[in-house]
Amino acid sequence: MTTADLVNDELDKKYPKPPIATWKVIWRLIVYGRRFWIPNLIAMLFLNIFWQLPGLLNREFFNLLTGEADAHFGIWTLVALLFVGEVARLAGIWGLIQTNVPFFVHTMTLLRKNLLSNVLKRPGAKALPYSPGEAISRFRGDVFEMPLFALWINDILGMIFFGVIAFTIMISINARITALAVIPFILVAIGANAATERIEKYRRASRKWAGIVTGFIGEMFGAVQAVKVATAEEGMIAHFNEINDERRQVALKDALFQQILNSFFRNAVTLGTGAILLLAGQAIQRGEFTVGDFALFAFYLEFVSELTAFGGLLWARYRQIGVSVSRMYRLMEGAPDEALVEFSKVYLSGELPEITDIVRPDSSKLHELAAHNLTYHYPNTENGITDINLRLPRGQFTVITGRVGSGKTTLLRVLLGLLPRDEGVVQWNGANVDNLGDFFVPPHSAYTSQVPRLFSHTLRDNVLMGLPYEDERVMAAIHASVMEQDLVDLEDGLESMLGPKGVKLSGGQMQRTAAARMFIRQPELLVFDDLSSALDVETEAILWERVFTNQAATCLVVSHRKAALRRADHIIVLKNGRIEAEGQLDDLLASCAEFQALWEGDLEPATPPTYEAPALEPIPVAGD
Repeated sequence: MTTADLVNDELDKKYPKPPIATWKVIWRLIVYGRRFWIPNLIAMLFLNIFWQLPGLLNREFFNLLTGEADAHFGIWTLVALLFVGEVARLAGIWGLIQTNVPFFVHTMTLLRKNLLSNVLKRPGAKALPYSPGEAISRFRGDVFEMPLFALWINDILGMIFFGVIAFTIMISINARITALAVIPFILVAIGANAATERIEKYRRASRKWAGIVTGFIGEMFGAVQAVKVATAEEGMIAHFNEINDERRQVALKDALFQQILNSFFRNAVTLGTGAILLLAGQAIQRGEFTVGDFALFAFYLEFVSELTAFGGLLWARYRQIGVSVSRMYRLMEGAPDEALVEFSKVYLSGELPEITDIVRPDSSKLHELAAHNLTYHYPNTENGITDINLRLPRGQFTVITGRVGSGKTTLLRVLLGLLPRDEGVVQWNGANVDNLGDFFVPPHSAYTSQVPRLFSHTLRDNVLMGLPYEDERVMAAIHASVMEQDLVDLEDGLESMLGPKGVKLSGGQMQRTAAARMFIRQPELLVFDDLSSALDVETEAILWERVFTNQAATCLVVSHRKAALRRADHIIVLKNGRIEAEGQLDDLLASCAEFQALWEGDLEPATPPTYEAPALEPIPVAGD
């Protein structure tokens, strides 16, 4: 069994059925874009009505030439009718062009908007189920399939409309020849239905490997320096070639199988034409069939072939869209059943909506934050936090400290809803907070992690993140985060581009930029996870001083630095995911052995264990 086959089997088990039926997703898109979809359908029906005209005129033309039946029109009348039919078909095509693109763009934008908004609602510290490359393919390839299918429904409806008229005319001419001519198409349709499971299997694997290759390319470009330092270029290229070869094999199977099915569909018209030829000769001799009738049947069979081929393709694509829907819901894990197709306005023309200031209802003002029996354990481990109780009054500076791995960061993430709590209650001013992730955002709180996420935009954009504030307020936030001197040193000030992930800034500058992002939002609660870890002692002291110039500031801080511990109104000491002790600095220094060890360890860092590195073989140099 090849790697691709193993991936196919894995995917069959990995992606369950989505919570919403595939047909319902398509229907919701049609309803959403009905002002474009319905005119598109009308244009398609109009086009197919006038596609009948060439076949009927061909019949009249050959009957006129052979004299086998009465011709109702002269040659110039036929030419005029052909011209009229062509103009009408062009009008139908123009209607399709005017409605195809708007429907496509509006519905794709809605899907991407819903997909992104629900991805952003996932717990912030919970990893996505896909690599970045695979996640991008959900927004690109999977989203593309659904509006396309909705428009293809109009195509098949138009073909069916054409087919009903064609079959009616063919049966009225000769029912026996009509029945024999369509048998091959029925058999091909049955065969196509039997092949849908294999179609779905190949499409799953093709999309999977496309995502793997895309993700690897993104990671490779994001780690160019690391690759060069490790002189791993050849290994990276070899691995890329390996996964790209896997993708090629799977994509080839998918494309080849599709082409084989299409060839069956297309060749059915040859079989149908052969059936007509077998019976037409005798029928013509008996005067039951004319050369014009034969020309009409041959013309119609081409369209019946298209109908059969397109119907098979549509059914195969329907099964493939089911794969796309399940993968998109997997990316939106935990989203409501109809989250993917929830209606909302998309802005594709005209003025964009104004960005407003953060709404600050009276209930957002913090008087007291409390947590009771807060518990979370990482899956299949005992690591995490257990039975955490804390109380944070307004204006208090609380520091959480402890050894590495004691659960400090985990506690913050669970409290803020970035990790899903197993047990416990969080209260804001005495009221239970049910959805922590949605609640603990500005104006309620703002959070800076150990390694802040910056974007490849200007310093101003990284601070504002879309807010409509003037530079005066930006500069106040820059000052509060002790960034004013750094701003002078940056080449373009607030307009300085920070590069991918803020690569042009030092670790301390990245932390203070993220702090400025917090301060400008003026939240009720400031949450810092080891903010000062990359700051020198002097900068840290200035930063805390400026934080406390705002008497209303309420802070929850993870830190082991003395500057923060000395300023703390309350200190919580964690050990093995539980609260070991809590209180003020002097009390903990007098009564808590764990805190004493932490404090003394900060004063006199432990001597690292000696380690003798093994001798390395010299790297051979070209020419040695």
